[in-house]
Amino acid sequence: MPEISKKGQRMPASPIRKLTPFADKAKQEGKKVYHLNIGQPDIETPEGMLNAIKNIDFNIWAYTPSEGTLSYREKLAEYYNKLGYDITPQDIIVTAGGSEAITIALMTCLDEGDEIIIPEPFYANYNGFANQGGIVVKPILSYIENGFALPPISEFEKLITEKTKAIFICSPNNPTGYLYTREELEALKEICLKYDLYLFSDEAYREFCYDGRTFTSPMHLEGIDDNVIVLDTVSKRYSACGARLGCLITKNKSVWATALKFAQARLSPGMVEQIAGEAAVDTPDSYFEAVNAEYTARRDTLVNALNKMDGVYCTSPGGAFYIVARLPIDDADKFCQWLLESFTYQNQTVMLAPATGFYSTQGAGLNEVRLAYVLNVDDLKKAIQVLEEALKVYPGRA
Repeated sequence: MPEISKKGQRMPASPIRKLTPFADKAKQEGKKVYHLNIGQPDIETPEGMLNAIKNIDFNIWAYTPSEGTLSYREKLAEYYNKLGYDITPQDIIVTAGGSEAITIALMTCLDEGDEIIIPEPFYANYNGFANQGGIVVKPILSYIENGFALPPISEFEKLITEKTKAIFICSPNNPTGYLYTREELEALKEICLKYDLYLFSDEAYREFCYDGRTFTSPMHLEGIDDNVIVLDTVSKRYSACGARLGCLITKNKSVWATALKFAQARLSPGMVEQIAGEAAVDTPDSYFEAVNAEYTARRDTLVNALNKMDGVYCTSPGGAFYIVARLPIDDADKFCQWLLESFTYQNQTVMLAPATGFYSTQGAGLNEVRLAYVLNVDDLKKAIQVLEEALKVYPGRA
């Protein structure tokens, strides 16, 4: 029998999706499963975006330009320039989701064996994307005790070698919800300029900042244009995860031209998705104000309830819609599987994501889980009650 590639064997399973078979089996057994494992919002997609799809009128479902349609890139530039990015449509490459933006950026800027520094915990698929290109992830630990703030720059410098080519951040962060401050980004800017590194910025959750906090992008910093690559998606912003529409933004013309070659190799992003995305840019501010108010209520409900549980600890995140909580358990992977396989409370259970999959450091996150507050407050309260009852009887309680 032919062998699987070594790259395939190294490819990590998603901590967000790997327990799906157990959730499916629990549902088949008649259990109600509350999904706090995945960032699939229950917020309605903007009406204008849906209407654009319903009113599509074309006779040929054709290819689009590899970099995306000019009309969509013009609308995107309009959106980003309202945020102070000072870009043109020629700085944007439209991609099939944020995932493709990340893979194209990695393939454009790093060779096999090159290293990229990422504060952890980080979005689990960064490991998978890096594995595809033979790129080495050098993790740098952040800690729950200070809300997963950016580690000291001195810790970054300890990891830099001649193979280091980039630093990768996500703000607001998935999985922690931490929102980097302008001061932290300025510090990252200085180290990237000092060692001539790229700064990748995953901004999937830009719209979701709470308590009056301000979002800062590396695009807002002076003197670092050639180093910055922004990676974005409509998935979370417009509750349109199934659209698979994202983009890569850079003012570095060599990076853009090289990334375009990878975009050409996969032909083009979808036409229908870009029509919807173009309409989405006109979504009124009132939509985001209502969404932020809803997520703030959910966050507060979850944080307050978790910290009242015996042995549980979490901090209140400044953005996104995730929380990493420390639980009194022996092993997060075992606990999350046990919830689905062996536990029920009033014929209900809850699906969480073990935080181990969001770390690259061996043994980190063993007693932590990620919870996505993507359920309405009533369902969230029920899920929290289920979790509290589960922790009382879990055999591996620590």
